[in-house]
Amino acid sequence: MLRNTLAHFAQRGGEWLIVESVMDIPHAVEKKCLSFGGCVAFSCCMALAALCSPVTKAEVEDAPTKTESPYFYLPGGNPAVDALPLKATDVSVRISGVIADVTVTQTYKNEGARPIEAKYVFPGSTRAAVHAMNVRLADRLITAKIREKKKAQQEYEQAKSEGKTAALLEQHRPNVFQMNVANILPGDDVRVELHYTELLTPENGRYQFVFPTVVGPRYNSPQSASAQEKWVAQPTLPKGKDSPAKFDLRVALDTPISIKEVSSPSHAIDSRSEGERHADIRIKPDATRAANNRDFILDYRLAGDAVESGVMLMRGQGQDAENFFLAMVEPPKTTPVSVIVPREYIFVVDISGSMHGFPLNTAKVMMSELLRGLRPGDTFNVLLFAGSCELLGEHSVAATPENIAKTMRLIDQQNGGGSTELIPALRHVYAQPKNGDSSRTIVVVTDGYVSVENEAFNLVRRNLGEANLFAFGIGASVNRHLIEGLARAGMGEPFIITNPDEAAEQASRFRQMISSPVLTNVRANFTGVEAYDVAPQSLPDVLSERPVILFGKWRDAPQSKAKKQFVIEGKGAQGAYRQTFPLLEMLDKNEAYFSALQHLWARQRIAERSDQENLTGDGRLREEITQLGLAYSLLTQYTSFIAVDEQKRHPNPGDVTSVNQPQPLPDGVSNLAVGGAFVPSTPEPESLGALLLTLSMLAMLARRRARQRRHHLTL
Repeated sequence: MLRNTLAHFAQRGGEWLIVESVMDIPHAVEKKCLSFGGCVAFSCCMALAALCSPVTKAEVEDAPTKTESPYFYLPGGNPAVDALPLKATDVSVRISGVIADVTVTQTYKNEGARPIEAKYVFPGSTRAAVHAMNVRLADRLITAKIREKKKAQQEYEQAKSEGKTAALLEQHRPNVFQMNVANILPGDDVRVELHYTELLTPENGRYQFVFPTVVGPRYNSPQSASAQEKWVAQPTLPKGKDSPAKFDLRVALDTPISIKEVSSPSHAIDSRSEGERHADIRIKPDATRAANNRDFILDYRLAGDAVESGVMLMRGQGQDAENFFLAMVEPPKTTPVSVIVPREYIFVVDISGSMHGFPLNTAKVMMSELLRGLRPGDTFNVLLFAGSCELLGEHSVAATPENIAKTMRLIDQQNGGGSTELIPALRHVYAQPKNGDSSRTIVVVTDGYVSVENEAFNLVRRNLGEANLFAFGIGASVNRHLIEGLARAGMGEPFIITNPDEAAEQASRFRQMISSPVLTNVRANFTGVEAYDVAPQSLPDVLSERPVILFGKWRDAPQSKAKKQFVIEGKGAQGAYRQTFPLLEMLDKNEAYFSALQHLWARQRIAERSDQENLTGDGRLREEITQLGLAYSLLTQYTSFIAVDEQKRHPNPGDVTSVNQPQPLPDGVSNLAVGGAFVPSTPEPESLGALLLTLSMLAMLARRRARQRRHHLTL
């Protein structure tokens, strides 16, 4: 943002003046003014510096702590310290049926002359059940243990103070993790292996595996309950600067029926088939484009474009072992209905700095598609938000061609700038009077680069009786935790758009989905066996092109003579719906899946309890979530993995430098997304306009004074 402002100034007769920090501005400007000859220009630059932030040296040194904002990484400092210890990330994925087993190997190496502690914030899948971690140090394998979060932190700090190499894995969000590795000695090569399991839920007959590679820079609102979270203050590489860490990803795909198509909308891939049901996929090396600045997305279809419905039923081993099941059922196809309740749509569109460029341009295309798809009887309104928010109209208006065209002209004028105050925007929408005869739907459009996820989820749940909510995430690496959580809280659906070509497709999918639910009053039952601890506890209306998913435990019902089967029932547009699956043939098959099923069940249970805890806000479920994490060896908000090498390797553990591994900006995101250490939040467009006008006037005065001075000299 500052560089763009200076560019405008230079175009109007000023000069570029690049400095390493705000503290260098006075000396540099004074030196430049000796040749420029204009005290007005000096005042102009000093005014700009003051607007950026008048800080002391102590404040500069402590800036990331004070702002708790992402900041641009600047090379330099002590040449004996390796500031980029993460050398490579290697991802190995094995997909069998609908379950993905993933191993992520992070390689850290200290190429400096001093011992270091490496800190790295990295993303994960929102559906991942992280269940194991190993550390390989030379020829030694250290298996991590799951611990209550505070206890793990204490063990880590103790090992660090004793000169032992240790690794700590913590969860800040379901899709944001942090790795700390202490006492990496010069020349050390440390490999940390993470293992997680994930369920792949098909949509419209298409299966998709997503591996996020980068955590986008989060705007941390000063009013947020999470304003002081340290992980948000992460170093970020400027746009166009690739991460020096290598990235490689391989997928082995095995399916129960023939693979019809394999593709990736995000990366160039090599795909080799071995028979009709197996394929090996790998990212192609690309010298012109980094691979680790956007989500890796793998799409595949099976022959017949059908979702593989069925029940996986696994029996545990041992007297007290638990038995688990997973049911996936494809709903009936959408059937049009002749009478639809009038609907009101309020679109909440993010126009903050991180949306500048590709995300906002894509949002405009999508908004055009969504608005054109409204029915004549629908009404709509649009709220644009950044640091402030404003509805385009006092009341919702009819979805006429004239109103849609007028709205799109206003949206097209937006360029993106400012902070991302999502909570005030949602509050403003829910405060709007509602027509009692219509059904209100809120549609949020954002990249999700905020740290107020829980506050947003709570707000949506408290107002669930006022409207349901759908969320569109736009960008190469969106905050899927926010997008999926908003949709789950609002009983809607999430939509992710990673490139402009997907805008029309996702808008069409949205229209088809909301036209009418395909199943209501959904019930799932077992006969012949007893099911318990089922998640989700109740099934919402089923929308089109998305299957019903159930996790749970089961036990034999010896007194029952009923046939062992799973039954799902509901009411569709054409009447009663019923589908039955026999269970005897499912028993004790694919025992290799048992471990995955217990982790997936526990992950779903934890997600439900976390949602409920966020709603009540009383912390009563903390202990249950913690015990689930400990019992099933899962990373949660209250449990962490800790691995400690018992050998004391560093004789002077007090002499350790902590380094924060920087991340690249997500592909398509501009530098406006980063507040930086000296610009905690980006000024609103109105402020920028006023600043540019002031700079232009001062530059004009400077040129006039220069001409007058030259005129006097010639005399």
